[in-house]
Amino acid sequence: MIQQVCMSRKPWDLAFLAEPEEVAALRRIVRLQLELWGLQEATDTAQLCVSELVSNVITHVGPGTPTTLAVSIKGTYLRIEVHDPDTRALPTLLDATADSEGGRGMALVGAIAEHWGVQLHADRKVTWCELATGLNSPNSHTGGAGVARAGVLLSAYGSARAARHASPSTSTLAAAMAAETAVDAITDLLHWLQAHGRDVDDALERAQRHFEAEACAGEENRL
Repeated sequence: MIQQVCMSRKPWDLAFLAEPEEVAALRRIVRLQLELWGLQEATDTAQLCVSELVSNVITHVGPGTPTTLAVSIKGTYLRIEVHDPDTRALPTLLDATADSEGGRGMALVGAIAEHWGVQLHADRKVTWCELATGLNSPNSHTGGAGVARAGVLLSAYGSARAARHASPSTSTLAAAMAAETAVDAITDLLHWLQAHGRDVDDALERAQRHFEAEACAGEENRL
């Protein structure tokens, strides 16, 4: 019997300067992090919320503002926070009509998020939103046992590589590079197979057949 493996989704944050050119990079980082967490279905919505929350800082606080993006799991929700130092410029949910020049960003966040709000602290404000994930518990999975096992493997593999190579300023970015981590893991597994006298091409073909068979079975189950 295959034992259910829990997914560890540790909160992370990334400090940056709020500039328009940073938005695309932040979207990529969020996508890679959600792939690592097995939450691909939430990617589009999460990227949109990050874009709007960061753009809100750029527009209402100013370009170049020291800002922090924080992503975590709260219960079964994906929580996205944007921290900035201006406690005066508070986001509001406006009735943004077709002729409105502002207010659309937070109206969009309000429409697609399950919850959103603003927290004021002595030195900063935190604008946050929470998105549904389809999880049954904070450490559960949405993609089956295979995704669960792969997620645990990649999480451990990525953490080991980050610990060896990352500096304090780049560790968060390194942890988010799920796609690159997956390729590195596959490459090292192929080296392991070769070192133990196994046929690498045969292993890849067998893995591909298994993947396609499981993918087809999954599609049939959904029909």
